Amino acid sequence: MTTIDEHPTLTAQEQEWVDEFMDETTLFLGPDPEIMRSHSIAERTEHEEEVIAAGVDRIQVERIRKRIAGALDEGYEMCEAQGAAPGAKWGDLTTAIYTAAGDVSYLSCHGVIAFSAILHHPIRYIMKYWKDEPTVGVHEGDGFIHNDARYGNVHNTDQSMIMPIIRDGKIIAWVAATIHEGENGACEPGGMPSGSETPFDDGLRMSPFKIVERGELRRDLLTFLQHSVRDPKLQLADLKVKITAVRKIMERVDALIDEVGVDTFVGALRVTVEDVDAEVRRRISELPDGTYRFDQFMDSTLKENILIKIACKITVKGDHMTVDLRGTGPEILNRAINAPLCSVKSMMMQAILAFWWPDLPRCTSAMSCIEIISDEGTWADASYDAPMGQSLQASFRGFSMMQALYSRMSFSTPHKYSNVVANWFNQINTFLWGGVTQHGDMVGNLCADLNGMPGGAKPFRDGEDAVSPLFCAMADTAEQEVMEEEVPFMQLVAKRLVKDNMGFGKFTGGMGYEMIVAAEGTPHWGFMTVTSGAKFSSIYGMYGGYGCGTYPLSMVKGTNVYDHFRNDPGSFDLSIEKIMNERPFPEGTYMTSHMGLQYDLARDGELYMISQGAGGGYGDPLERLPESVVKDAELGRISQKVAFDLFGVVYDPETFRLDAKATDAARAAARAARLERGKPFAEFCEEFVTPEPPKDLPYYGAWGDTDQITATVHTTDGPERVTAPLDELPIVMIPDRREVKIAALEERVRELEIKHGEQVNRLA
Repeated sequence: MTTIDEHPTLTAQEQEWVDEFMDETTLFLGPDPEIMRSHSIAERTEHEEEVIAAGVDRIQVERIRKRIAGALDEGYEMCEAQGAAPGAKWGDLTTAIYTAAGDVSYLSCHGVIAFSAILHHPIRYIMKYWKDEPTVGVHEGDGFIHNDARYGNVHNTDQSMIMPIIRDGKIIAWVAATIHEGENGACEPGGMPSGSETPFDDGLRMSPFKIVERGELRRDLLTFLQHSVRDPKLQLADLKVKITAVRKIMERVDALIDEVGVDTFVGALRVTVEDVDAEVRRRISELPDGTYRFDQFMDSTLKENILIKIACKITVKGDHMTVDLRGTGPEILNRAINAPLCSVKSMMMQAILAFWWPDLPRCTSAMSCIEIISDEGTWADASYDAPMGQSLQASFRGFSMMQALYSRMSFSTPHKYSNVVANWFNQINTFLWGGVTQHGDMVGNLCADLNGMPGGAKPFRDGEDAVSPLFCAMADTAEQEVMEEEVPFMQLVAKRLVKDNMGFGKFTGGMGYEMIVAAEGTPHWGFMTVTSGAKFSSIYGMYGGYGCGTYPLSMVKGTNVYDHFRNDPGSFDLSIEKIMNERPFPEGTYMTSHMGLQYDLARDGELYMISQGAGGGYGDPLERLPESVVKDAELGRISQKVAFDLFGVVYDPETFRLDAKATDAARAAARAARLERGKPFAEFCEEFVTPEPPKDLPYYGAWGDTDQITATVHTTDGPERVTAPLDELPIVMIPDRREVKIAALEERVRELEIKHGEQVNRLA
């Protein structure tokens, strides 16, 4: 009998033939899991080994770093000054220089720090797949464009221009500029579609490809890109801006290399990366060993109300830190809220380099030694086939978990590198918009009001009001008057702080502002909002402080407020509170909903109203100085009810004179009431903790400390709750809201028909 070897061993020559055949006949190149799962710095190249072995002049390295920082800031300012996109104008961009292997060695001093965690992915992809590919290659003057978050990006609205620095035929570094462009041809204007239900709804998904060849812009590819978006002028203008900025940086770098030599320059880039890695390990070792937990929840898919969990457990032991995201809810394959893991990591890096150790150079290695554990297939570590138009929903919570837990980890350490701070507001509360402008141009983008995120309170002072986004400390909120020259709507109320909108505490979180917009004079225009937190607070306070409130979207449809203002200018007295309570436009339909509004066609003068949230409060509100409470009341920042109910402060509402005796009595009564309500922790848990979520709650994620994931899945028989390990869960998809509504209406019609038939029979 002849024995057949079912698994024959190939010779080296045979394996080479197989590999060559597979390389030549590859059907499809997707993101490389080995590249995308790694956030560690690359091993030294042979060139880097030789340079460092020969010795590095530390003083020279510091000089090189400063020269590089200057060049990057110059490129950043060029993008900001010349960029066409709102994101460029208000600072949502960055410039960076990389090692030959793609590690970010230095980022511009201004801009979005988060990019330092993810921009090595596309360069490593280029080096692995295109550098030696005969139809592509990498040459002097080449430039690669990229935006697909699955290949390494914060989200798909950001577009990068990446160019190599080549000396003697070898790549020795890379330079890149990345701008939040906004419009990218998604299913809704503006680039961040909450209506996305498949990856194909997310718009342009550019894996890294060459659009500049040996110094020349490829017009064929440019034409393709311009036909793929709603705003072709924007696509061309900012592509040229990025190319120009990168070339200017490269001019500065070339002059520097000519001055110090290639070896010294390469050594400086590598040493910077390794210095930060070593320093991060040292700083982790200063933290108390232990395990720290922080769970957060999102309250909608931006289409319907749900509760989905993102779990975080950080363990510190010696100089090792592990961030464990297991227990996070599953991806929802037909909703936009999913994020690739690299996007979540980017916002973790934002917290590390902005709130943990802001003195460190902004480079990849700031997170290189931190281990991250996550299960692919969750909404914070989504698979290739999940839509990701609203990846920031998970990513921003990645920021919040790191910011909050570091404050707790570092609280007892004698030496701190930054202040303890309660959570920064973490939602993009703004309007996205799109349509035809008063100039006849088709556009889609967003307002810069999202950059007014309020700051968290510190142990010694209140948080800043509507100061900056968590991702970009130096960003601007822009001038509405400038926007009105380009787009056909007005902010009838812009950046006015909302009373009682703060995280209450001994020190209060920063306040947010309200925005009321209405379009006019356009044949076609619409608005969107892409925010969660209308039912469940998106951030928490610290050490007794309150988190922010919940903020719905409000609208008045079926009216034209401009007609009212023209007929009666005195009616121009607007606030969300006044409009929704007093309802001054009798013909209008007044509506509130959660903050996920898909593209909504706006008639002239219809009102859309939202508010920024608030920063988290710090400490017990009953410990706030009574004088500070009265001052807030006098300035109109809080109401008398809040002053008494939450801060226990009594004052004369006419003179704002503090009643110290009554205040002491009120606070004593509030503390006594707390003691009356209080109960031992075990007793509280027995009463409060349930074995599963409420039956009618669409819940997603672990419930308690378990590896079992709970999810509401939809079958032909309706919604059904399933609890199982993540890899055993069925695919999670949510029925179309319109179909659900139609089915409910059809059922109601059937009920009425039956009822009518019974009445007819009785009469007969």
